[in-house]
Amino acid sequence: MNEMTHRPSIEAPQLRTLLLTDLCDSTTLVERIGDVQAATLFRDHDRLVLDLQQRWRGRLIDRSDGLLLLFERPIDGLGFALDYVRELREMGDARRLELRARAGLHVGEVLTWRNSDEAVQVGAKPLEVEGLAKPMAARLMAMARPGQILLSAVAEPLAHRAARELGERGQHLLWKSHGRWRFKGVPDGQQIYEVGEPGIAPLRMPPNTPKAWRDLPLWRRPAALAAEAAIIAGIGVGVWFATRPAPAIAFNQRDWVVVADLRNLTGQSVLDDSLEQAFRISLEQSRYVNVLSDLKARDTLKRMQLKPDTILDRAIASEIALRDGARAVILPTVAEVGGKVRVSAEIIDPHTQTTLYAQSTDGTGIDSALASIDGVTASLREKLGETMQSIQNDSTPLPEVTTKNLDALRSYALAQKAMSRYDTKGALEFFRRATELDPEFALAWLGQVRAFYGEEDTAGALAALRKAKAVSNHLPPRESMYLAAWWAEYHAPATSTKKWVELARLYPDYMPAQGNAAIWLYVENRFSEGLAHANAAAVPQNPLQGQEYDTLGRLYLGMEQYAQAESYFKRSFDATGGSLRRLVITKAAQRDFNAATKYESNLETGIPYNYLERTSLAVDMGKLEQARVLSKKGLSLAEERGGISSRYMILPVAITGWLAGDEAEARAMVRATIDKSLGALGDDNGADNEDDAATALSAALFALRIGEDESAARALKQLDKFQELLKTPQLAELAAIVKARQALNAGDADKAIEQLTPYLSGKERYQTRVALMDAYLKAGRTKDALTQARWLESNRGRAYIELDCGHCLQALNVADSNSARKRASELAAGGSSAAAQAGVQSAFAD
Repeated sequence: MNEMTHRPSIEAPQLRTLLLTDLCDSTTLVERIGDVQAATLFRDHDRLVLDLQQRWRGRLIDRSDGLLLLFERPIDGLGFALDYVRELREMGDARRLELRARAGLHVGEVLTWRNSDEAVQVGAKPLEVEGLAKPMAARLMAMARPGQILLSAVAEPLAHRAARELGERGQHLLWKSHGRWRFKGVPDGQQIYEVGEPGIAPLRMPPNTPKAWRDLPLWRRPAALAAEAAIIAGIGVGVWFATRPAPAIAFNQRDWVVVADLRNLTGQSVLDDSLEQAFRISLEQSRYVNVLSDLKARDTLKRMQLKPDTILDRAIASEIALRDGARAVILPTVAEVGGKVRVSAEIIDPHTQTTLYAQSTDGTGIDSALASIDGVTASLREKLGETMQSIQNDSTPLPEVTTKNLDALRSYALAQKAMSRYDTKGALEFFRRATELDPEFALAWLGQVRAFYGEEDTAGALAALRKAKAVSNHLPPRESMYLAAWWAEYHAPATSTKKWVELARLYPDYMPAQGNAAIWLYVENRFSEGLAHANAAAVPQNPLQGQEYDTLGRLYLGMEQYAQAESYFKRSFDATGGSLRRLVITKAAQRDFNAATKYESNLETGIPYNYLERTSLAVDMGKLEQARVLSKKGLSLAEERGGISSRYMILPVAITGWLAGDEAEARAMVRATIDKSLGALGDDNGADNEDDAATALSAALFALRIGEDESAARALKQLDKFQELLKTPQLAELAAIVKARQALNAGDADKAIEQLTPYLSGKERYQTRVALMDAYLKAGRTKDALTQARWLESNRGRAYIELDCGHCLQALNVADSNSARKRASELAAGGSSAAAQAGVQSAFAD
């Protein structure tokens, strides 16, 4: 009976995760530091193990200078191993000791039983663990190098799939296969994997041991290799010339690379920034390889909690590549070797930080550096899989597309760095210095265009654009198309959208092209077409990703897809910390005024643009006097700033004044809008011509609604001088709406209908439908009027987000949507056309 009481009870086999670790060279360590220090060290070690055991829900089975733990889940075992290896290393660094552990992780069935209390008292473990899984984990641990965590083929996929549970850290773990291995006493080969953190994991093949060795196929074993060597040598020469070896990494067309900071070993400071920038420009000519922008790299440094000016060395650049989805790192170097200037570069695998390829070119004097870079980058592009034909087609020599003046190139590089810090003023100074040193440096003129736009100086941007155009033969092909698209915006605006789309299609990973194509399509109400371009721009490699989320939100709102719009506007706000104004209108478009008002209460009061949405929300809620006050506040703030916004923010004051019953003020303000917009059209720089024309046409449209027919006619007459401008789709349609309103006011409803119906293409302006509804009512076509009223009622997202002149018609659109709602109800209930016609001249009388 007593025998049965003390006999251990063996539980049924259970599937568990086993982790075995070993503290490397522990005996030597004790001998080196002495018993007293060793006791203190192991006491701290035990505290660490206890803390990690609780953190990762592990069950400690055995402990000496090695550990055996059981876990319910592989990800918990991996979390313990990662923390143990890292924190043990930190503990050693604090004591100026090298503390490393090896670890093996496996998942399998184990048998467990508890020892009796008497057995534990005399030294037995409380819990015994046995089973084939235990020696498997032990073999993995024994073959691991110091600091290495090895996983079995069973544990790896389970842990890999759950790695996201480790948060951001889990996204940047390094995973590596070490092939098939054979273990003594185990009949079948086993696939072995390594996992670890950048800078800690060795990521090296484990050494063969008497109990574990690589399972090489027959043809790779020494005897077979010796027999095959002569045959392979003979065939190899012919094959080498006939074929090209595949890249050592899985690099595909349109994959990304990170260019690390240049290592300048010449002592000539002029090369520090200039050659690094030249590497970028040379690589960016490729349509096969994408180069992560310096702006994005610095943004990633910020997320890594590092200073923006941190040197992008091998390790840091690799970490950036892993975070931003780049497949390779390019590490450029310039040095003096034997009296020659040697330009070299390495392709680095960011997972292992090992060099896959290296290429160098020597030249005489520093002036040879640019030509050498062209040679090096061409070779690197070929190594990454690009065809020689593509390299030749898409490459123009650097001295032709940059400058032969290295001082000018360095100024350009410093300007680019300033732009990556959002220091547009500082960038302008360096760009100007570059063009002073070389007036034909087209890229520097184009850089000034971007910097001036960043400063909201459209006139300055246009002047720089003209300079760039004059020397555009010195631009790389991609930048030449970029310049042509901007040039079209001011000189052939009807073609600008087409040019942005063409550039985006030819260079699908060029973010400025994709982002601008999406915006230009949005301006033309081509919402669904814009989605593809906005999505292409809203990728992690784009430093302006948050702005592209805003574009996606606008497009979805124009398509009445409110949930998607709200999601992207929130993501934009989280990424940029920008305005909540888009969320205000998304909720308002759904008539969720409580939510809209909550967002509206958090809008900054000193920004004039915020008053457009605040005004429109007040109109939507029927608070007309409040809307009037808000529109005037917005105008006042805009006038303090000056520029185009001070012109197009007059019209909302006219609209809200009329809604509030002050017709005199409405007439005065609409005349002021037309006068100021037409006056600005005569400005020599022409920078805001398109916006001013849109403002004048929008004001003319509203003028006809309130009986200011002469003002509208004057606007149309003066705009006739700008026929090229009026070819743009949105301006052509606005002009058609104005002419239709003129016909309607003259009593010719049929002519108005004839002018408007060709625009019903799915991308029509909101006011096209409003005018068409009024024309159908005037013509007595009640059923057709009802169709238009229902469309206006159900397309409130478009009413809010449509862009004519900085949303200057937004308040009118919103008021019309409410008027259409009432008309639809009356007409559906059988109301007479004659009754509805009473509201034609004043859409808000009802």
